Formats: sequence, structure tokens, C-alpha cells
Amino acid sequence: MEQKKFEELVDKAYQKIPEKFKQKIENMVITVEDYPTHEDLEHLKIRGSSILLGLYRGTPLPQRSVWQVARLPDKIVLFQKNIERNCRNEKELEEKVYEVLQHEIAHYFGLSDKEIYELMGPS
Repeated sequence: MEQKKFEELVDKAYQKIPEKFKQKIENMVITVEDYPTHEDLEHLKIRGSSILLGLYRGTPLPQRSVWQVARLPDKIVLFQKNIERNCRNEKELEEKVYEVLQHEIAHYFGLSDKEIYELMGPS
């Protein structure tokens, strides 16, 4: 799939996020990359680049302080090729993009992978 069309799926998924959460998201960028970087995988201690579908890069809300100076935007990255590998058709792709986006937004709000799995199940 062309990246532009995949980005449209990401936009569509973001629109499905409940307003009560979207209203609390500030200074956030959502991007699409083909694959995670070697540094991302090393940092997360992941072997095999196809496992990682998305990544939150930033400081979760509960860890922030009023004493922090201005900072760069938090970033959510969705790894298009890895997500596509996990889907057989466009409907599955759309569902997986939404699932991964939800998962990464949950990290923004301070939830750990364990907490996310308990609430939503594995992504």
C-alpha cells in the first residue's frame, strides 16, 4: 500500500479515538515509518524488526513535571510494513492500525504494556 493511503488509515483511526482522550493529548505528532530503527530495537531489547508495530517516543503524562522546560513534541510512530505483514486484507489492516494507535496513545497516558494487555488484550 502506498504510504499516503496508509496515512489516511491512521487519520481515520485517530478520528475513532474517544474525544475525552483526544482533548487531553497535547504536543503530539503521529508519523508513519516503514520499519523501526536498529536503535529502537536495541533500546527495547527486541530481536527481529517485524515484531514492533508501533512506538511511543516521549514522556508519559504521569511522569511530567511543572518544572520541565519546553520540550519537543511526543511522537507516535506506526511501522507500516510490519503492520501490513500482520494483515490479510484492508479491513484487518484498518483494525490493526486502530489497535496499534490505541496502544501507543495508552503509553502517552502512562500505561505500561502489562496494563494495556490487561485492559485491551495484546496488540
